[in-house]
Amino acid sequence: MTPPSRNPQLDGFAFLKGHGTLNDFVIVPDDDAELDLDTDLVRELCDRRAGIGADGVLRIARAGALVDRGVLAGLPAGVDAGHWFMDYRNADGSIAEMCGNGVRVFAHALVSTGRADVGRIPVGTRSGPRPAHIVSHDGNDAVVRVDMGQPRLLGVSSAELDGRVFAGLAVDMGNPHLACVVPGLDAAALGELPVHLAPVFDTGFFPEGVNVEIATPLVGGRVSMRVHERGAGETMSCGTGIVATAVAALADAGESTGDVVVVVPGGEIVVTLTEGGSTLTGPSALVADGRFRRSAARTRAGAPRAGV
Repeated sequence: MTPPSRNPQLDGFAFLKGHGTLNDFVIVPDDDAELDLDTDLVRELCDRRAGIGADGVLRIARAGALVDRGVLAGLPAGVDAGHWFMDYRNADGSIAEMCGNGVRVFAHALVSTGRADVGRIPVGTRSGPRPAHIVSHDGNDAVVRVDMGQPRLLGVSSAELDGRVFAGLAVDMGNPHLACVVPGLDAAALGELPVHLAPVFDTGFFPEGVNVEIATPLVGGRVSMRVHERGAGETMSCGTGIVATAVAALADAGESTGDVVVVVPGGEIVVTLTEGGSTLTGPSALVADGRFRRSAARTRAGAPRAGV
């Protein structure tokens, strides 16, 4: 007699929990893309009371398997079918094209689960390939450098928070950003701003929504930043937003290349901007693993709040 096939939706499935400068993720190994990672499931996983709790979900799967299952319409340019693909979902269940902190944690998880070796790791994303290099690795802790590609400047726009308007530079990092460097702002005053509130922005300029960063001017090669991410709310860090902020801070200082240390509530990240592109270097930590089991009594009262 053939035993019944295992249903990961009902029987539970393996997960890891990790973060990059406190931007935290549930990581779901699903090599053959067998899991139906729908909006409800993502929200349940990210729920900080009834689930595991996270800013987003990173599914580990082969790019070709995601195409075969219809999750991807096709392979993004430069991504091979055999590449590991970071299928990233925001905490509200929406799909995101790219996440710089996520790539660091994703690459770390590939090494820790035996799917990749320390060194250079090709990672597929909806924004194309984002190669990651494991700079150092000590089990649950790693330092990872990610090739973030060429930032694309879109122009200038503004966002409103609690009645105050912030002007910023629109930057495409594979996902949309509005990086607002505020003259005269220091780290203490930045900490008092209501970044947790949903910003009002120009929906004509940003029809798919936007991540909004508020930052101090560049001083001694350093800036401080807070971010409100679309689909997640305020998070402790945002990798693509950190690069966008470095671009805006350098532009504000009359520069276009160089190293910038970006200080976020979750820690510090180093951004290197060159004429040919950008890299993001920072820590990754894996903090837990286990099995997630769905509950019929689990509350589905909307998207969970991010870690604020």
